[in-house]
Amino acid sequence: MKTVLSTANAPAAIGPYSQGIDGGSVVITSGQLPIDPATGNFAEGGIGAQTRQSLLNIQNILKEAGLTMDNVVKTTVFLKDMNDFGAMNEAYAEFFPGNPPARSAVEVARLPKDAAIEIEAIAVR
Repeated sequence: MKTVLSTANAPAAIGPYSQGIDGGSVVITSGQLPIDPATGNFAEGGIGAQTRQSLLNIQNILKEAGLTMDNVVKTTVFLKDMNDFGAMNEAYAEFFPGNPPARSAVEVARLPKDAAIEIEAIAVR
């Protein structure tokens, strides 16, 4: 059984995919760009603010499934520029102050809408 997750508190999908899928014991979010759902624009303030926005979007999708960031067991961070790793890491740590999930961080050639960052997550019940 799977349930499509959808919330107005995260950006709408810009293609044929869901914001997230609730698979019962596992919830998986699609990659979240740093788009503020209230404005439709990227968060302003550099990679730190954009990291926070991507993670807020994930947090809001998980909330639809009754979960929190404490349920996250794995994330993948896609960066346009690995030189942003330090600032991303600092903002990222705010969302996982204790017992952080496993994580991969990779530099990519290009992201949708020419974003600087995209983050996806896997959470468990």
